[in-house]
Amino acid sequence: MDIVAAHRWQAGMRTGSPWLHEEVASRMAQRLPWFKEKPASWLHWEPVNGGLEGHRKVREWLPQARCHVSARHLSQALGATRETTKAFWSPAQWARNRQVVAAAPDAVVGMLWANMALHLEPLPQTLLRRWFSHIATDGFLMFSCLGPDSLLELRQVYRQAGWPDPAHAFTDMHDWGDMLVHSGFAEPVMDMERITLSYSGTTPLLAELRGLGRNLQTGRFSGLRGRKWRDRLLAAIEAGLPRDQDGRLLLTFEIIYGHAFKPQPKAAAGRSQTVSVEDMRAMLQSTRR
Repeated sequence: MDIVAAHRWQAGMRTGSPWLHEEVASRMAQRLPWFKEKPASWLHWEPVNGGLEGHRKVREWLPQARCHVSARHLSQALGATRETTKAFWSPAQWARNRQVVAAAPDAVVGMLWANMALHLEPLPQTLLRRWFSHIATDGFLMFSCLGPDSLLELRQVYRQAGWPDPAHAFTDMHDWGDMLVHSGFAEPVMDMERITLSYSGTTPLLAELRGLGRNLQTGRFSGLRGRKWRDRLLAAIEAGLPRDQDGRLLLTFEIIYGHAFKPQPKAAAGRSQTVSVEDMRAMLQSTRR
């Protein structure tokens, strides 16, 4: 993955949450009742990108929990996650909005919620360790991201045209599980599903893809494409992508879901001692007397 391009994409300000991210957040929120003990606090990682409707669903499940927000554009994220209703004078709403705060560098919470972020992170192991530091012992991480079968149909169109892939390679869920363990997490649970979206044409399809991210592979075309190439791209998509019975273009997204706990810290090993063979023999002989 191109680190510079990834950081450039992450630094951009989002004007809203992509539809796919909201759908995934809604499905991930349905898993929250699996956890018997509700955390007293939680941290939402990049809520505008991850889904503001999803944020509200988590808050409905945790109405009394303090919410910490971590985002590159923090003021925008805080404003978007605080509730606004016609009853702006309501003391109850004031109290709920006071529960949403900026996450301090040393903030520790019972749950960290990160929706659709990891597949665009150039240094995922570093990010996982950062998340680990924000989670309290026995707390848990919930996340989702794109998996390697995403955009299969579009990748095939590009291969047939002799072009480099339209996106960087996405990590397999088993590799995410390994990285979670290496970052200190315990009991990682991973699963996946495929969501197939349909589009009326190439224009809405490409518009949605641009809202989801960028092609961050290092081998992508390095220059600017011209209008003729765009016409070839649109024609190739129209001809190559499968269609449903209504003639709408179909595109598959593999969604990976994961959660893992922060275990109790391991007891530090005691100081090692060196015993000579002669001393060992003497100790064994003394115990036999």
